[in-house]
Amino acid sequence: MIDKKIYILILSFVFPVFIQAYAANDFMKNNSNEPMEITSDRMEAFNEKKLVVFSGNAKVIQGNSILKSDKILLYYKKDSEKNDKAGPAGTDPTGELDKVEAKGNVSLIQGERTASGDEAVFFRESSKVILTGNAVLKEGKNIIRGDRVIVFLDENRGVVESDSEKQVKAIIYPQDKNKTGIK
Repeated sequence: MIDKKIYILILSFVFPVFIQAYAANDFMKNNSNEPMEITSDRMEAFNEKKLVVFSGNAKVIQGNSILKSDKILLYYKKDSEKNDKAGPAGTDPTGELDKVEAKGNVSLIQGERTASGDEAVFFRESSKVILTGNAVLKEGKNIIRGDRVIVFLDENRGVVESDSEKQVKAIIYPQDKNKTGIK
């Protein structure tokens, strides 16, 4: 059995690479100017709850990032000063996105980088993504697995956790010296 300190040491070198890759992209971040294109089999809007639900093969594309899931829920901030009759549910352009939940077969794809899990929640204000249930981060052949992955996009850091029965697992391949220009 490998000591937990070795896992922490390995993750301290590898995990920042994954985090930096996701933080560098503007996927659902506050400063993104890219539009979000959302497709699904069905959409339901609940104006009073400030909620829009996309279900059945739901997909969000923003820039070069793709979020896929069985169901994607968009929660908008509740504005007490605003009149709820401003427009049809889900179409009010002044609504500010609060958080996004993805449920069932979640995958976030950016080139060779992918994050997957059973569920994910993106908190826009804190720029934090939490993936739960068989959470996996992959870049090329490198893989980190755990029950829960927390990515702090603005802080360039993250945490991978597992329950007491199972440990966090990382598989890291050495870089190809020919690709890095080292001879």
